[in-house]
Amino acid sequence: MKQIEAIISATPVPPEGNEDEDISAEVEYRKLEVTVEQHGIRLDKAISELLPEFSRNYLQQLIAARQVTLQTSVVDKPSLKVKAADSIVVELRPTPQSQAFKPQAMALDVVFQDEHLIVINKPAGLVVHPAPGNWSGTLLNGLLAHDPGIVLVPRAGIVHRLDKDTSGLMVVARSRAVMDALVQAIAARDVGRQYLAVGHKPWAGVAKKTVEAAIGRDPRNRLRMAVVDLEQGHGKTARTDIVFLANCTEGCLVHCILHTGRTHQIRVHMASIGHSLVADTVYGGWNVPELQRQALHAFRLELVHPVTGAQLRFQVDPPPDFMGLVSNWGLSYNAPN
Repeated sequence: MKQIEAIISATPVPPEGNEDEDISAEVEYRKLEVTVEQHGIRLDKAISELLPEFSRNYLQQLIAARQVTLQTSVVDKPSLKVKAADSIVVELRPTPQSQAFKPQAMALDVVFQDEHLIVINKPAGLVVHPAPGNWSGTLLNGLLAHDPGIVLVPRAGIVHRLDKDTSGLMVVARSRAVMDALVQAIAARDVGRQYLAVGHKPWAGVAKKTVEAAIGRDPRNRLRMAVVDLEQGHGKTARTDIVFLANCTEGCLVHCILHTGRTHQIRVHMASIGHSLVADTVYGGWNVPELQRQALHAFRLELVHPVTGAQLRFQVDPPPDFMGLVSNWGLSYNAPN
């Protein structure tokens, strides 16, 4: 049996022998079957592969809480080895995380859609993926309502993210095969992601700067990222091309081209060269009347269609709040070529 078949069979069912028990409607049971490929692996790993919408850490907690049955026995050890065709029943209680992966209808700005992928223009303020503090109302919830079949794809097909307060283009896979292909293309740097940003302080010097500076957790504040020295700490190499577009006394409009995709990469790199993004208070920016979120917009997305091989290029202008800042500051805007 292939893994996708096991996921399809993971429908809510009560455990056998409970016909007379008054089971709360808020308790959900998922019945799973271990695949041939999973024979001999850990229980927690098998469950996380069969229920990709939940984190492995969360599923380990369920096992420890004795909410998992393997064959006919309740188990509490995540390290137990499973066998092909083993039956697993997982009891899901209504915790915030267990309720996170639910369809929620919302208006999505769909730029492109075919049977293989969807391109979304994400508004600022929309969280991409459920996480502590935002277990609902995310783009993932909206995608599950927009395309019910996408529940079979890990993370509802989301292959890259934008920060909550960053607007712009994202591509979403509608099948596991397409998701794997897009992940590989992004890793190979074959997906072009370009941004517009407004930084504090006027631009000076050459019109194009390439910032090659590794990014890792800020050792002084674990809630943010920072440029790090790989010889002295943990991090990943990162490269951003930053092209000057327009200047004013308050700041500059720039075109940013990602060559890597690190957390907060543009925000960190812009701050590192003295141009923190407008309203990005995490990285040294400050709020202005025109904009209450970081001045960053993913305006262009380029990729080769993973199925048809067609070259795809999408572009969307920044939203009104961003353009209001550009206009009020007197920055000349023409979309880069």
